[in-house]
Amino acid sequence: MKVRQPLAASLVIISLALAGNWNVDAVNAKINFSVKGPFGTVHGNFSGLKATIRFSENDLPGSSVSASIEAKTVSTGIGLRNRDLRKKEIWLNTDKYPLITFHSRKIEKAGTGYKALGDLTLKGTTRPVEISFTFNAKGDAGLFKGQFNIKRADYNVGNEGGSVGSIITIMLEVPVKK
Repeated sequence: MKVRQPLAASLVIISLALAGNWNVDAVNAKINFSVKGPFGTVHGNFSGLKATIRFSENDLPGSSVSASIEAKTVSTGIGLRNRDLRKKEIWLNTDKYPLITFHSRKIEKAGTGYKALGDLTLKGTTRPVEISFTFNAKGDAGLFKGQFNIKRADYNVGNEGGSVGSIITIMLEVPVKK
């Protein structure tokens, strides 16, 4: 009997600790971006999201996100543009900078949703970003949806001015399961 009590207590503690852990459905995750320019808007996406998500609406101080994508998965639907984005130093140079990463420092309530404050590393440069997001859960599944903007120049992506807009908008849809 005495052996069972510590075992039962340990199982309760473990289940509480894992209550906020979510596993990403990487195949169905969407990491899209758009850049408005003088000649129209360029749309694209990345794939292969890897993330560790600990999120509980009841424990925001204990919540966190750590995520990465392989930069070489960039796709705009135009092969020549994709090659330039991957290979040229002026753009992403994915051989030299293979990962784009985000690590939250804090997650807090914001209006009807939340915001993750953290650090985005792109092309070897790390800058603070704020990602506004919502979370909808149904049982053991859920969906995170978020959006944020970055300035290309902050990450040394492309030249100032020219035919590419200065602001990149990133839209996220990340399905998760327990």
